[in-house]
Amino acid sequence: MTDRQNILRLAAVLLVCCLIPAFSPVSAAESTSPATLTVAANDSTELSKNQADYVCDGVDDQAEIQAALAALPDGGTVVLTEGTFNCAGVIAPAAGTTLSGQGPEATFLEFTHDGRINVDQEYITLDGFHVEGSGYSSGVKWLGVLTVRASHAKIHNITGTADTSIQAVYLLIHDPGVYAPTLEDVEFVNCQAVDTGTYGFLHNAWGSSNKVIKDVRYENCAAINCGSEGAFNPWITGFDFAELNDMDGLRVTNCLAEGNLESGFHFEFDPKVTDAVLENCVSRNNGQKPYPTVAYNQNDMSTHYFGCGYYAPNCDVTFKNCTAESNSLYGFYATNGGKLYDCVETDTGAGKTDYTYRKPAGYYSIPSRSANPALVLENCTSTDSHGYGLQVDLASNIQIRNFELVNPAGIDGKGASLGGTNGQFSDAEVDIHASGDLVDTLVWARNNQNVQYSGEITSGSEKAFLVEGGQNVQTAGMTVAPAGE
Repeated sequence: MTDRQNILRLAAVLLVCCLIPAFSPVSAAESTSPATLTVAANDSTELSKNQADYVCDGVDDQAEIQAALAALPDGGTVVLTEGTFNCAGVIAPAAGTTLSGQGPEATFLEFTHDGRINVDQEYITLDGFHVEGSGYSSGVKWLGVLTVRASHAKIHNITGTADTSIQAVYLLIHDPGVYAPTLEDVEFVNCQAVDTGTYGFLHNAWGSSNKVIKDVRYENCAAINCGSEGAFNPWITGFDFAELNDMDGLRVTNCLAEGNLESGFHFEFDPKVTDAVLENCVSRNNGQKPYPTVAYNQNDMSTHYFGCGYYAPNCDVTFKNCTAESNSLYGFYATNGGKLYDCVETDTGAGKTDYTYRKPAGYYSIPSRSANPALVLENCTSTDSHGYGLQVDLASNIQIRNFELVNPAGIDGKGASLGGTNGQFSDAEVDIHASGDLVDTLVWARNNQNVQYSGEITSGSEKAFLVEGGQNVQTAGMTVAPAGE
């Protein structure tokens, strides 16, 4: 029996010895966990410096940051401590790496001498710091303090500003000399551009091919007072999603544009924009520059003016539950494919008094006739517009459902103009509910063709609903009730 027990013990020991390699710890070199290196600022705490892998001296701090990035294996992270990093050169993370700080109120990257961050490789993440750029040379003025030129980038929890010497704080640009594939899958989360002399967030493209930017997401981002500290050019906007680039698959959620020189949210007229959705956004007090003092002239750029909460002409853009407050010229400018649901405009034209050359409108859609439907307004509201509450002209295939027009100041005694400016408003259905006593005519329909009206107008004026000219204008569904009844 004793021999048998000894044999069993020996067998058990041998089995354990054989299994030890399978369960032994994996060495750091063999681990699949990404490496993390820490860089401390010159003004970080002594504890942070003692625990850091690299310590900056306050001069050319981009050198230590770049050295840490270069020392990472694939997929690693460089963590910046609290404090200020003075950077006089470019920081360029490698593919698959992360550069993170302790938050935009704790970690500061101050860029001078053309310093900036270039995201030129795929799958880069930037997270949790503040950037400031100033004093750029003409050779880099068309870039951004944070320039994204490669796909699959994540920009999270960053606040930034810049002076007038560079085109944008955040620039997303297709540059075929740097990255030839389609630029796509880029997200901005909890990012802000504040008190700048330039654009907050700008999309653009260089070259003549592959100009579409795809699948870009903004969530809880803000552009505030862009152009308040001087102006890179006269057209500074908070968000510009389509400058020279086409745009496909844009999603903008819970974002704010406030106090910007020109438009809050902006798309240029010429690019092709498809499948763009803005939801739960607020655009407030944009169009800070003065109205032009002479009539519009196509060849005189000084007469051009946007002043919009949302400027989206010629775009397949859907607005859901968006708000425009106190923007200088138009609350919502949407044509040729614009669709607005549950949107609210208030106080458009606030702060401006001379409407000789610019006439404000809460909702403006001119021209709007090259898509079907060319414009959809559903469950939208205009309140206290200083000009028209609603202006749609040179338009056909229009759907306006349950539109509420409240107390517009109007233009020339008219609160809403449908076909009034150029006389083309056709193939449309309009359901409108209007009230107010600042104008004689709340709804003005001029030279309409094949238009059906319904709704209710509450007014003491005999001209509250005015139809002039036109063909096949059906008004049986529209009622006019005296005020107070």
